[in-house]
Amino acid sequence: MTDPQFDFPENYLTLNDAINITLANSEVVRVLGGVTATTSGRTIYDASIINTTIDQQRATFDPNLRLNNVWNQNETPAAVFDPFTPSNAIIGGVQNEGYGLDFGLSKRNLLGGTTNLGVNSNTNRITPGIFPLDPADRTATELSYSQPLLQGAGRVANQAPIVLARIETERSYFQYKSAVQQSVQGVVAAYWSLVFAKTDLWARRQQVEQAEFANDRTIARVRTGDANAGDQAQTQTALENFRANLLASEANVLQRQAALLNMMGLPPYQPQRTTPVTPMLEELIEVDWTAINELAQRERPDIIELKLILEADQQRLLLADNQARPQLNGVALYRWNGLEGISPAGNRIRSPSGDFEDWSLGVNFSVPLGLRAERAGLRQRQLLITRDRANLDQGLHQMQHLLALSLRNIEQFYAQYERFQAVRKAARTNLEQQLAQYNEGIVQFIIVLQAIVDWGNSVSAEAQALSQYNTEIANLELQTGTILQSHNVVFFEERFRSIGPLGRLGEEKCYPRAQPPSASVTRYDGGEQPSEEYFNLEDPVSRKQVSGSDADDLDVDMDTDAEFQKLEQNQDGPRSDAEIDELLERKSALRTFSDFLKAKLRR
Repeated sequence: MTDPQFDFPENYLTLNDAINITLANSEVVRVLGGVTATTSGRTIYDASIINTTIDQQRATFDPNLRLNNVWNQNETPAAVFDPFTPSNAIIGGVQNEGYGLDFGLSKRNLLGGTTNLGVNSNTNRITPGIFPLDPADRTATELSYSQPLLQGAGRVANQAPIVLARIETERSYFQYKSAVQQSVQGVVAAYWSLVFAKTDLWARRQQVEQAEFANDRTIARVRTGDANAGDQAQTQTALENFRANLLASEANVLQRQAALLNMMGLPPYQPQRTTPVTPMLEELIEVDWTAINELAQRERPDIIELKLILEADQQRLLLADNQARPQLNGVALYRWNGLEGISPAGNRIRSPSGDFEDWSLGVNFSVPLGLRAERAGLRQRQLLITRDRANLDQGLHQMQHLLALSLRNIEQFYAQYERFQAVRKAARTNLEQQLAQYNEGIVQFIIVLQAIVDWGNSVSAEAQALSQYNTEIANLELQTGTILQSHNVVFFEERFRSIGPLGRLGEEKCYPRAQPPSASVTRYDGGEQPSEEYFNLEDPVSRKQVSGSDADDLDVDMDTDAEFQKLEQNQDGPRSDAEIDELLERKSALRTFSDFLKAKLRR
């Protein structure tokens, strides 16, 4: 391709760095979707935003203060007969000036009762005229209490809205955690996909080089009369096909690189070419089925969320049951009244303290006949609990199948990786033999062409199987809900000071603003060479004569002592599948998934 990115200097990137950059740029959490990254719809602010509803529900029990001041004047004109001329009328009026004070403090308690303390004061001055007290001050101090006895009563029912707000905050947190888990798994998948794409690109380039070499040799043979125009056309067609496949591989590398940059929150074009350097894991892990089932039930955010939904249903059922009761309230009031003013003689007089008192006790009852709407709401909540229990059972059922699928994939991909190691070595031997016979004129180029295709496909398939295996390990951790713990990713609250219930004059409170994940992943080994080089990528065919010992050095080291199909005439022929399986004994002992996870968590 002519894309300039292939000419940029390399920027070595470990998988640890890729995950850390992603977490540092995860204000909006991204997840991998094919060859691009999309938003998960979750941000680091979601849980903190929902957390504000807790204070909103607790505010119901905050004291409520009221203070009303009113100054008024009433002067209404009126017509009366003139006492001196009865046939005449005069207009006059009385002026009433007043001041009113209404002070009250009320508070609702967790039992649903409301306590109220109130003070009322009214001052009136009336002119003209002679009145017993002018001005006159009337005061009243009252203490009242109202307690629901059925609907609205009880600590549990009154705390339910606060509990629901806390549950919703927890749900928001686990939804956010689930998105971060998918983001980490997406980075791992994008990273290994890029490694595979670069390995596949190397194999396609080698195919082009082999086809160019064969085409050049065919042209030379045509000139000497050892080949005809049909042979040249055949090699030229094969070369162009390999070049077309190379273009597709180069485009795939650019797409996979862009997907990784997108996951990391970086621009699509960088001044350097991203080169993975972390080697893939080549050990097979064993998994304890019972242990990962228990682990997933305890750690998976979606299972925890389903349990929280069921817990919220229980709280809403309590509310619905409370609302389905009749309204029965007990009320009590006690009031102290006072009167003070100036008599016509100019003396200020006042009523003795405590001589004028009011009190009242009562029980108020009201109920819609049948309680149709309330009982329907109660039935609805009972049915919702049944439905959400079924959803929880389905979630656990699906979790087990996803775990089983992941385990099958791990076994399959690793078995394919081992088999493709055998295929790659056999394909390389076959390519060397067929190319040598073609150079001697023994076989047609179509045989060499098939050998080149088989060898390139075997390299690509081996890399793809190992890439899928490593990706599936991260997916298994995602399915068990432990991928963040195994990568040492934690959440911390970003605290900020804000206006509290006491206002600007009170002490400012620290409230959560965000919950960004820590960027402290140190799980994976680093590297000093591109990740695809760990596949021991070498030119499959030497252009020079080599000795027997040198030819042995051309064999790809696959960390096994296996020998495969023998093509030399003096050998015993191809080995059976049973013999190949016996030779493919693993070099290192198997580790259990729990040991693997513990080892990573201890890092």
